Amino acid sequence: MNIVSNFYLSRILGRKILYTKDGSVIGRIADLIVDRSFKRPKVVAVKLRSGIILDSSLIEIAKEKGQYVFYCTEIRDINLNRDNLLYLAKNIQDRQIVDMDGHKVVRVNDVRLAVVKDGTYMIAVDVGLEGLLRRLGFAKPLKVLLKRFGKNIPSRLILWDDVEAVDAGHSGIKLTKESAKIATMHPSDLADIIEDLDNNSQATLFASLDEEKAADVLEEMEPESQKHIIDSLSIEKAADVLEKMPSDEAADLLDVLSDDVAEEILGEMDKESSKEVRDLMEYPDDTVGSLMSADFVSFKSSMSVGEVLGSLRGAKPEMDEIFYLYVLNERGRLIATVSLRDLVVSEPDVLIKDIMNTSFIYVYDDDPLDSIAEIVSKYNLLAVPVLDKKHVMQGIVVINDVVFSLLQRRKRRI
Repeated sequence: MNIVSNFYLSRILGRKILYTKDGSVIGRIADLIVDRSFKRPKVVAVKLRSGIILDSSLIEIAKEKGQYVFYCTEIRDINLNRDNLLYLAKNIQDRQIVDMDGHKVVRVNDVRLAVVKDGTYMIAVDVGLEGLLRRLGFAKPLKVLLKRFGKNIPSRLILWDDVEAVDAGHSGIKLTKESAKIATMHPSDLADIIEDLDNNSQATLFASLDEEKAADVLEEMEPESQKHIIDSLSIEKAADVLEKMPSDEAADLLDVLSDDVAEEILGEMDKESSKEVRDLMEYPDDTVGSLMSADFVSFKSSMSVGEVLGSLRGAKPEMDEIFYLYVLNERGRLIATVSLRDLVVSEPDVLIKDIMNTSFIYVYDDDPLDSIAEIVSKYNLLAVPVLDKKHVMQGIVVINDVVFSLLQRRKRRI
């Protein structure tokens, strides 16, 4: 009899468990139950096909004549009233997970476990072809055949430490806002991952994010996925998330929703955010106004550099909102711009009027949309102020949105 140090879940499902006292068969293994409160999930119980659940600490595993054999020293009930339990066959096999290292969604074909002195632990998931063939019973004979040609079956294991989101719609696993590694990912990577999940898992994973992160991720998603996510949220939650988004992005998102749903969300948003978004939605798609954001940073010329910097620290604007700072008069008309560089290198007591630039490039909100790309390119600008015919500032167009608009139009042509 050989002591087993590691094994795959697929190799032991359906195996008999023998009672050591008389050698009788207690039942066949249907699943392994692990407790996730340990550093790595620890097997705490074995579920039999009959429904009986055995304490795993009373079960020994060995390998005899190439086959796994299980012995149970005592048949005793185990209390499973725990919040961190996970059924490996039911909740892990064939489910979607997020590979944190590869930043992508993969499907679990098998589970690898290790036997150590103090118990059996889940250490990795197999997402490769070998795991699938092992489940089907073809892995061994195919390995023998391929070995003759100097080939191997592609194998890929992902350590459990590098696994984050499991198909929560089926398993009941929920990510905590405080500890979820996935919440630390770049919004663009996280958006790609969510889009690769099924609808239920998309909604569950998105709901685990805080509003700031959710807004950043939603901004990066494709329109169809955005629509599904919004449909999965309550009107109140959708409004809270959209309030955190740039106004132009919120307007674009609401455009893909039905008029009734969009109106409900706008009605739930705070008045200022709602008005900004409504105003943007009124612009025709072929005008600059349809691409601009109403979120920008402006000051009076009489303020000092120190006052402006203090205000910026308190407001904590997004990066693309401070490519340039804008100086408005009492009527809201744009009279000058100030670069962030000039602001940072100036002494705190210097007045804005002494460092501002009164010669600047701008566009009108009803200008043709095609004109903005040429202006950004010609003058090497990161953002362009947008004015109405009275020179009252309405918003800005940032280079990111210009590039995205060009890419979208190119996709439509293809």
